[in-house]
Amino acid sequence: MSKTSIEIKQGIKLHCIKTDKYKTDITCIIITTPLKRDTVTKNALIPFMLRRGSKKLPSQYLISKEMENLYGASFNCGIDKMGDNVVLKFYIESINTEYVLNNEDILKETLETLLDVVFNPLKNNGLLNEEFLSIEKESLRKVIESKIDDKDTYAFDRCISAMYGENGYGIYKYGYIEDLDNINIKELSDYYNYLIQNSKIDIFVSGNVNENRIIELLKLNENIKKLKPRIENYVLNNEYTESKKIVEKVNEVTENMNVTQGKLVLGLDIVSNIENLQAISMVYNAILGDGANSMMFQNVREKESLAYSAKSTLVKQKLNIFIRCGIQIENYEKALEIIKLQLENIKKGEFSEEDILNAKTYLISGLKNVYEEQDSEIVYYIGQEIAKTNKTFEEYLKEIEKVSKEDVINLANQINLNTVYFLRN
Repeated sequence: MSKTSIEIKQGIKLHCIKTDKYKTDITCIIITTPLKRDTVTKNALIPFMLRRGSKKLPSQYLISKEMENLYGASFNCGIDKMGDNVVLKFYIESINTEYVLNNEDILKETLETLLDVVFNPLKNNGLLNEEFLSIEKESLRKVIESKIDDKDTYAFDRCISAMYGENGYGIYKYGYIEDLDNINIKELSDYYNYLIQNSKIDIFVSGNVNENRIIELLKLNENIKKLKPRIENYVLNNEYTESKKIVEKVNEVTENMNVTQGKLVLGLDIVSNIENLQAISMVYNAILGDGANSMMFQNVREKESLAYSAKSTLVKQKLNIFIRCGIQIENYEKALEIIKLQLENIKKGEFSEEDILNAKTYLISGLKNVYEEQDSEIVYYIGQEIAKTNKTFEEYLKEIEKVSKEDVINLANQINLNTVYFLRN
């Protein structure tokens, strides 16, 4: 496997991941823009609108038919949150040309179709389709309303909001219901035009592909020609640019809802800029609560039986760790006490070299699994591109391998509790 990147125009980059491990190619367009309260709901609507039809394929039915013509290719789109940015994702997975009977240039057709859907949408009098907007507003409304159905994810999002407010990472990626009624087709069309002409754009192509051929196709494509060069407009979050301050008082938030199981989330700040920070943070998090050998799982869930679920999640782009537990509501105080004890034990070095080894083995296995899955591999490189770290899998593995117990203890003493969120009845 090899990866190369080339700037097609300023702010528009092609990334070719050449590999013969798969019989499929994945073509992916990523649009990255800052998370802002006044634009987040519009960002969420854009993929919903574009999937409805392009100038070349003016309906979802025709897009589906085109996928059938491309030997059963699959098209999908969506949005995600990466640090203080939102990324709009559009991708097609198709069979590699090598396995096509009639020597059809499937990759060319796939690339041109995806570019058409994203950059040449169906318009009426220069505006996006108004009929689509009324339908997709309702679709998005249901998505936003349904966030309360998954209480674990809801509590996680609420803890993030309590820490960051309606700024950057604290903003809900699908936006807000109160925005929907005020978004009209003119406003959304103007915003779409601004988005594609000002945002960071990355095109990823993975498979047994010819990089020079893809570059040629992009430079000849009319939709690419219409895009102007731009200064990349997004927030760079990585281990060396994030600046945090120690909170003077822990923020405690309790929310009442008709629930039978309490949801406890602790938001931790990593207030550090030490060398090899990300790898050490990953090992620390694995020891704390990521996996069946972790302290959270073994002590809070298994030994003390205080939680139905107990885990921790590292958000690298924001240098945060979130401890997440499902507990009996009456066990809140005891669970919080035992969780804090785990944090103190790591600070004091009360864990073994075997814990370090187990954490490294777990992390390295996970990274190798990413390397073996085509879509996960692309997600990995998207994260690397947005953070401007551009580390290979091999470099990550080496950084994890060299983490010592002393490194973990040092980092543990630079991690501070920011917020305690509890969802209860």
